[in-house]
This record gives sequence, structure tokens and C-alpha cells, in this order.
Amino acid sequence: MSQRERVKIGKEKAVYTFQDVITDRAQLRELIGEPPPACVAKTILELDAHCDAFIARSPFVLITSANARGQMDISPKGDSPGFVRVLDRQTLAIPERPGNRRADTFMNVLENPQVGLIFLIPAKSETLRVSGRARIVRDSGLRESLAARGKAPDFALAVDVEEAFFHCSKCVIRSSLWTPSAWPSLKGLPNLARTMVDAGALPMPVEALEEIIKQDEVDRLY
Repeated sequence: MSQRERVKIGKEKAVYTFQDVITDRAQLRELIGEPPPACVAKTILELDAHCDAFIARSPFVLITSANARGQMDISPKGDSPGFVRVLDRQTLAIPERPGNRRADTFMNVLENPQVGLIFLIPAKSETLRVSGRARIVRDSGLRESLAARGKAPDFALAVDVEEAFFHCSKCVIRSSLWTPSAWPSLKGLPNLARTMVDAGALPMPVEALEEIIKQDEVDRLY
């Protein structure tokens, strides 16, 4: 069975045809086998002390969400370690700092509350995965407790935890994510302004948009 993946390259369309596609669980399990019992048993239904400690030191979390049509989004959130607050064993809160106002995660949550989180800590090879149901909340006491540099967020994403577990180190080891000497060169990569001008065919110089972005990073962090 073949499957086509269409990829737009500029104004041209390239079509890649896959000849060997896995289509059911049995095929997949035949290739990778069953997970070890310990990998199944490590999933917990609420946050424990280990999760608390990890979240308290994490300055960065990735949030996955999907709208009612199943269209996915992954949004990064970052701040000082501990910016995500554990409220109780099954609830955590993520403050919303000023961004680009697209609000993809929040628009999705209004249609489909299911979210997934991956917490990272620099130099730590394991990651923490959490999944659950999210709500957009504005409780004044909570918002004040999540303030940074004297500014409380307008709202927070509250997640009712359904599952949590620690992910092994293999992906971080293979990627050398925390090994500066192994990092690839950034030479030749475009800056954000260039990608935005090209993607949107914006009628403005790249340098002008770059200045706007730099100023936004100074004025609207909090």
C-alpha cells in the first residue's frame, strides 16, 4: 500500500510516494516488540514528589494541543525555573506571558481540552511528560502568585493531570542536546524576520521587521 505526502517547495510541488507503510498495531509491534514492564508501570495518574521537584527546576515546557478537527500545535513556554506551578497532586498552572497574540494553544483548548506537556531542564537528560485536560483560568489570587517582575499574567493554563511519567535519556544522548561542542553551526540560517517576510510576502525590508522583533523582545517579555 502506498501513501503520498505532498510537500510545497516555493511555488513548485514535489510529490513523494511511500511504498511500505505500517497501517496497524500488529505490524508495529512485530517490528518493535512489547514495552518492558517497568516502562509501562512508570506511568502514574497524578503528580508525585519526583514530578514536583522536576517541574520546580524546569525553565521550559512544550505544550501540544489540537483543535476539534485534529489539527495539531506545539507551543514552547519558558521563564525562570519553577514558573509552572504545581497546585496539587492533579493540577498545575502555566502562566501566559506576552507573546505574538496568535494564541494557538488557547484557541485549541476552547475546542478540545486535551493537552500534552514535556518539561526540560538544561543538562538533565531525562524529560517529564504530562498529559491531561486544560482550562483557561483568571482567578485573581492565582494570577498574582504567578507574577513575574511585578506583572501578573492576564490568565493561566490550568491542567488537570491524567497521566505523568519520566522519559528516558536516549533521545537527548543521541542528539547531544546539552553538549555545546556537538552543536551544529548556525551559519547560514535565516533570522525570524527573514522567515516571516518570505512566508508572508510582506512588503517591508527584513531589517525593519528585525528591529521591531528586537524591540518587542525588550518591551514585552512580561
